[in-house]
Amino acid sequence: MFYLPLFHRLHGSRVLVVGAGQTALRKLRWLRRAGARITVMAPEVHPDIRRMRDAGELSIDQRTFDPEVISSEFTLAISATDAPQVSERVFAAALKHKILVNCVDRTELCTVIFPAIIDRMPILVAVSSMGASPTLARTVRGWIEIRLPSALGKLAVLAERLRSQVKQQLPSVDARKAFWDRVFASSAADLAMGGQVDAAVERATSMLNEQSVAGTLVLVGAGPGDPDLITLRGLREIQSADVLLFDKLVNPALLDYARRDAELIDVGKPGPREAMDGETTAAQRRPSGTAMQAEVNRLIVAHAGMGKKVIRLKGGDPFIFGRGGEELQVAAEAGIETQVVPGITSGLGAACYAGIPLTHRKMSQSVRFLTGHRVEQSINLDWPELARTDQTLVVYMGLVALASICQRLLEAGRGQKTPVAVVENATFEHQRIIWGYLDDIPVRVANADVRGPSIIIVGEVVSLAEGWSGELPRE
Repeated sequence: MFYLPLFHRLHGSRVLVVGAGQTALRKLRWLRRAGARITVMAPEVHPDIRRMRDAGELSIDQRTFDPEVISSEFTLAISATDAPQVSERVFAAALKHKILVNCVDRTELCTVIFPAIIDRMPILVAVSSMGASPTLARTVRGWIEIRLPSALGKLAVLAERLRSQVKQQLPSVDARKAFWDRVFASSAADLAMGGQVDAAVERATSMLNEQSVAGTLVLVGAGPGDPDLITLRGLREIQSADVLLFDKLVNPALLDYARRDAELIDVGKPGPREAMDGETTAAQRRPSGTAMQAEVNRLIVAHAGMGKKVIRLKGGDPFIFGRGGEELQVAAEAGIETQVVPGITSGLGAACYAGIPLTHRKMSQSVRFLTGHRVEQSINLDWPELARTDQTLVVYMGLVALASICQRLLEAGRGQKTPVAVVENATFEHQRIIWGYLDDIPVRVANADVRGPSIIIVGEVVSLAEGWSGELPRE
């Protein structure tokens, strides 16, 4: 059965609650906040409900339910008891007098149902399963609650204080919508949620009085792949984007959080493996490397220059082998306001999902993040230092240079039987791990036809992973 979600004004309305136990108490707390005139009817009454009566918040009719008590003077009747046949009688009496009725856990005896409520007063979010599973509705409420800032209601206070002024200065509905979108994504929102409402009002008023509003750039780390690993701040930024530039390492599921009117632009660069394949894809026809980065920089400046909020969504963390620093510098030189939201870098995500501790008291006292591009481009590295046995190496973008990396570590003195893991598509559902040793991992990876984005982990700590003990017993 379909229930249309509505928010009902009950202030001053008469409401009858049949039952006076814990179930009734949960309903009464919401009815009290709504300002309803409440009558409770039950032969036995919970002590907390008596205290509400003593405080003048409701009245009690202490007897078994009598259908004659229900009349058209009531707006709502609630049956919060499991006494036999009481809910059926409440439902019948309510229908007779054409008033709303809710019988707890009896969907077939309801004309209205109570949703699971997320309270960020004055922002309320209601979640309903249409009565199919109240437990599932409460579970979904929990998922949403962790994504909503606890101080979200302060934004409504900010909006209320400026509402009349905004309506007067911006007669166009579209102009008002665009203004509030900018405010809720600006530092004014941060000030309001931080409790500095007066400062937030001042900042928002300044934005309102500006003749033109400059665009902004936010670099957002999307995390290593699993969409659940993005930060709450990052998710909120995606939801506020006018333009969203994303790369191929970003899970497509995150794009679903963008506004329907947001412009989504794929700026993914083809990887070395893709370039080696016979078929040519749209991604491969794009410029790569420095040329593609120049195009990304141009898009950032162009869209932000039109007053838009540009979100640059980057796999992992923007500042770890993600060229986030270059994009930040370009925006700063163009006078664009910038922010950075960190993300879980792919090296950490790959290690965690593979069950590999990057440091361990008896095996590794440090961890180093490297990029395989430096090896491929013959950039000087201190290989004897990298070959130390008391550290873990995490190599990004090293798939093409894997054989060279292993050979140079061996030449620098790292042991042939040093454990290695290559984690393909880390943290995605189709993650795959190739286990091996420093002297044979290139062959194992070639035989497995690994082509997806991969993280290489080198060090004794690899042997601590459960998958390692199952496939390659320690020698």
